Amino acid sequence: MNTDLKKYFTRHSSLVILILALLLSVLQPLLATAATPDRRFGAIDTFDNPAAATQLGAGWTRVRFPWADMQPNDSGQWNTSFFTDAQLAKELAAGREVVGLIVNTPPWALQDGNVPGVPSGLTLPDDDPNNLWAAFVRKIVGQYAGRINHWIIWNEPDIWQPSYPGRTWGGNEKDFLQLMRVAYNVIKQTNPNATVHLSAFTYWWDVNYGRTPFFKRLLDEMQKDRAAAEHNYYFDVASANLYFTTDQIYDLIAWHHQQMREHGFDKPLWLTETNAAPSTDPAWPVPNAKHTITLDEQAHFIIQSLAMALAGGANRVAIYKMADVPADHAANPEPFGLVREDGSRRPAFSAFQVGSNYLAGFTEASLTERNDMDTIVTVKRGDSGWTTVAWTRQPSPVKISVAAHAAQATLVDWDGRKQTITARDGKYEIEIAGATCTGGCIIGGAPRLIVEGAIGGAKIDAPSGSAAKATTVATTATVATTAAAATTIVPSETNSAPAAESATSVATSVITHTATPRPSKTPTATATAAATATITPTMTSTTTSTATRRPTSTAAATTTSTASATAAAAPTIQPTPTRLTPPAATTEVVTTAGLPPVLIIGGLGIVVAAIALYVVPRTKKQS
Repeated sequence: MNTDLKKYFTRHSSLVILILALLLSVLQPLLATAATPDRRFGAIDTFDNPAAATQLGAGWTRVRFPWADMQPNDSGQWNTSFFTDAQLAKELAAGREVVGLIVNTPPWALQDGNVPGVPSGLTLPDDDPNNLWAAFVRKIVGQYAGRINHWIIWNEPDIWQPSYPGRTWGGNEKDFLQLMRVAYNVIKQTNPNATVHLSAFTYWWDVNYGRTPFFKRLLDEMQKDRAAAEHNYYFDVASANLYFTTDQIYDLIAWHHQQMREHGFDKPLWLTETNAAPSTDPAWPVPNAKHTITLDEQAHFIIQSLAMALAGGANRVAIYKMADVPADHAANPEPFGLVREDGSRRPAFSAFQVGSNYLAGFTEASLTERNDMDTIVTVKRGDSGWTTVAWTRQPSPVKISVAAHAAQATLVDWDGRKQTITARDGKYEIEIAGATCTGGCIIGGAPRLIVEGAIGGAKIDAPSGSAAKATTVATTATVATTAAAATTIVPSETNSAPAAESATSVATSVITHTATPRPSKTPTATATAAATATITPTMTSTTTSTATRRPTSTAAATTTSTASATAAAAPTIQPTPTRLTPPAATTEVVTTAGLPPVLIIGGLGIVVAAIALYVVPRTKKQS
């Protein structure tokens, strides 16, 4: 019997292999159940709970490297107990890319003991041992080369209030530009494969006090430096930290890109921190919170912020933060963790899984509609699929009609519940729930995602009391809600020389200053490269000092200076028909491990079929 089987398979080997290849191709959707997370969605400090981070699907993390902790007394010290090599190895083994953040000059290394941040010898040549900043950067980058290849230089240097606990920089923008010059040159010399990230800024610490944003002042200084363009303006990637208000995620990311373009270049931008910390979690209630936010509203914000960040032009997004730890009670009045101290998960954990799974593989994103009633973001995915994210901007539910790219789609709720919907007359009609507006409508209602094409197989952990259900619902045709013209961003990440911007492209963003979120004044950008938006404070607010090191939408600080605190509105970038292009010839490098399993397995099936039809017959003929 065994001999007969052997003869049979030898005689019909081509047919057998072909059948196996066809089976593999047919079964590939079922086999694609463990999609590799898109590394562009991450969480801060995943090493606080690496197991939960893996289940979350975080593709990258940021780790803070405080110079003052690593060399507290002199340059001969090297303390890494806050993040050990074993912890780093565990993060890398889990497939998470680690991004380092360098911050906090130790007292012994300060140029002036009364001015935080600015190191001694900063203007000396990079190879002078008395340039303490250059020496430290060279050592840390060399120590981690190959394991950490992304370095963010500083964090929120625009926090200027001397008594504020989170203040790390006391110099001006000229000093900071010199800090970037030295860091950029030393990092590129030490690790040519490294990517240098400009610090993230809060924006609000300047605007609320009637000051020109630090980011713009820094770009103005760069423009004066004749060598800046030759040295890539001393950074490869811009950064932003934005919290609490959904609309401002889009508006301020787009504002950063607009500022760069107005200074003659553009670069990738990462949203390195975002969240809307809940104030009503029974496990950590927040009395007298600036923003009253429920657990569900936090979850809604997570998905909305991911969508708005991509539409605004962000290349990566990270949630601050992975998990609450005991030290957070002293540092933050609000709980930012997706995971609580006891290991239980807030609903935002599931929301991140939903958002990162169904937006994975993004190649383009557009804010296709934003009006008084709702917001719609359309995302094109690399697997030829589309994800449309929609939510209300006010308390009433809304029926919306969305253009269809396929005959059917999967409708996904924020908590992972799914149902199949069918397009009619080229459109899907769905209802989106009204926003709860607990502390004002700064966060929209429960978002829903219309997912067309392959939907991936990442596991979504349903929040407590929620169950995933799958049903089929036929949609009916309806008149589409009025949609604003799409502003399309083609995300990219690896920086190269930017293309020259035309006068037309500079003039495309119409900025409307809003008192969150209603417009009060609408200056239009002119066609000159020097056009800037003037920020006009509109509301006076009383602010009190807090211990938080996380920015809210208004600076929480008291001041004895002559500057008065005002609650200025963020610039609202209105969608326009003109394509907002990123730097020319830039790409997001996607490894094979990050490709959709459908494509990987389907490709393997084609290879096996080719072997069956070509290699095996030739081998038999030769024998």
